[in-house]
Amino acid sequence: MADIYRPSLRLRPSEQRTILLVGDFIASVSAMVGAIYFWYQYSLYKLIDNGISPGRAERLITIEVPFWFYLLPLVWLLLMVESYDPHSAGNWRKTLRGIAVAPIVGLLTYSLLFTINLDPNSLPRIAVGAFLVFASFLTLGWRAIFIRLYTSSGLMRRVLIVGAGKAGRSLADIYRKLSPPPFILLGFIDDDPRKKSNSFLGFAVLGTSEHLLEIIEDYRVSDIVVAINGEIKGETFQTILDTQERGVEVSRMPIMYEELTQRVPIEHLESDWVIRSFVDQVRVSGMYEFSKRIMDIFGGVIGTLIFIVTFPIISLAILLESGSPIFYSQSRLGKGGSVFRIYKYRTMKQDAEADGEAKAAIENDPRVTRVGNILRRTRFDEMPQFLSVLQGEMSLVGPRAERPELVAEYQKQIPFYRARLLVKPGLTGWAQINYGYVATVRETVVKLEYDLYYIKHRTLNMDINIVLRTIGTVIRRTGR
Repeated sequence: MADIYRPSLRLRPSEQRTILLVGDFIASVSAMVGAIYFWYQYSLYKLIDNGISPGRAERLITIEVPFWFYLLPLVWLLLMVESYDPHSAGNWRKTLRGIAVAPIVGLLTYSLLFTINLDPNSLPRIAVGAFLVFASFLTLGWRAIFIRLYTSSGLMRRVLIVGAGKAGRSLADIYRKLSPPPFILLGFIDDDPRKKSNSFLGFAVLGTSEHLLEIIEDYRVSDIVVAINGEIKGETFQTILDTQERGVEVSRMPIMYEELTQRVPIEHLESDWVIRSFVDQVRVSGMYEFSKRIMDIFGGVIGTLIFIVTFPIISLAILLESGSPIFYSQSRLGKGGSVFRIYKYRTMKQDAEADGEAKAAIENDPRVTRVGNILRRTRFDEMPQFLSVLQGEMSLVGPRAERPELVAEYQKQIPFYRARLLVKPGLTGWAQINYGYVATVRETVVKLEYDLYYIKHRTLNMDINIVLRTIGTVIRRTGR
């Protein structure tokens, strides 16, 4: 049998993110060096323009680079933090938008610092401007190379799905919605004679497991995804092992689903999934818990200080538009189902739930006041909750804290819903930055998939990434 096809760069999303990060860092360091050189040449030109000879100007010129200037490459990476998803990075429109927004946010931040700074000479405008321009163009060039490699068919994985049932078709449906595609999906194999020669969502059933090895050779398959719920026939299982021995990478449908969506497929999981995922696989270290608590205390102190400083303005705006009270309080469920009370700025009209029935907030909720809409978009309505973070009832990052009545209702309709109570609720979270408000049970299912993905994969790096993306959302005023 011929050698199994293996692309030379078969990289997983996590590896692609690392490549993106390294490339952006090299581009930003190069931009910093270029900005310093431009600053030197500009200063030299000004001396020569004032009538000083070039030789004497070179002897007279001195530029003092402040220490913080050498941190600009890291600042640039923070500004680009929302652009490290490989699917987004492989899309020209999203890439251009990310690279366009980053220097604008950087320039606005610099302008604010320049305005309030007592020593303007410590903030070299020419050098900062040059850095933002160079970083934008160098990053754009690097991202163009990445997109070329990412979308090159010669370097992309060639994937075959084993099983054309509900799980397999769900995976194909998700694949169709990704642009650009992260790999080449060739089709399905399935042993059900009724599916022979059929197509699902535009992908054909190429044969049965009996002919799997021939199909892999004919179509140069590099990866197969097993999307079979329940038991797998012994012959099929053995054939899959044979393909793996020949160099084909084998993965399960839930793993590929997580890779493509960064969510957990709760509608395609076995009943013991929670035990396997959250007991056997996810035992976070004590160091992680300690580091997370330190981060919560640090963030809680900063947030509380901002809350104290902004309280007079926000409270006055609420009083002038809709009267008192300024705050509202509700019972929410914390880790392990413990009940605690949260406090938020009131963003809805008085008696928003006059009938006493708990209603989840929706996008463009008519109950929200004009001041409340601004507070929600900037996330300032959440400021009082920093006190709950300091008390340890909440964390900076985690699933959204829900009301007991809604949890009781959702867990009747959505499998594994109560699993989100395995960790502390958070001010922000993986679901919040990726999905926003929900209005239907179906949307709640999607948001739960994000929550469970976070619980399963949470690390300190992921927590920091979520916080930075939340800050970026607030700065861009795109929060909902």
